[in-house]
Amino acid sequence: MSETPEDLFFRELGGAWAELRQAFPRHIGMSPQRVQLLIRLWRDGETSHNDLRHALGIDGASVTRLVKEFEADGLIGRRLDPADNRYTLAALTPAGERAAAELERAHQSYQERLLDGITSRQQEIVLDVLRRVRANMTEQESP
Repeated sequence: MSETPEDLFFRELGGAWAELRQAFPRHIGMSPQRVQLLIRLWRDGETSHNDLRHALGIDGASVTRLVKEFEADGLIGRRLDPADNRYTLAALTPAGERAAAELERAHQSYQERLLDGITSRQQEIVLDVLRRVRANMTEQESP
């Protein structure tokens, strides 16, 4: 059976997405989960381990391990939630804020380099196609 244009489109789209998810963390030598955790705390501020678990899509033990590693590096502080001491809250320290801001700047620069030579019109076309595919998916899922 030969590959259809649809097969090619979705294979390329899936492959590009899989590579993109790993490219920046690999570029800076950090795991994707570590990058996501720092950026999540930088954008959202103090957050419970449970909320981090849901946001990052990883198990609680992994969140705790990552937070403790960052805590040992002086980038994250932890405390019990004063409203409910069953929960632990994590927040960036001033050093963590600086590291996350630098990470965000590096990510922006990395994205700009990836899009070098791709016009804003070409980017809009791709975005439009992705929006249409998502809309079609939603329509297909409706009874």
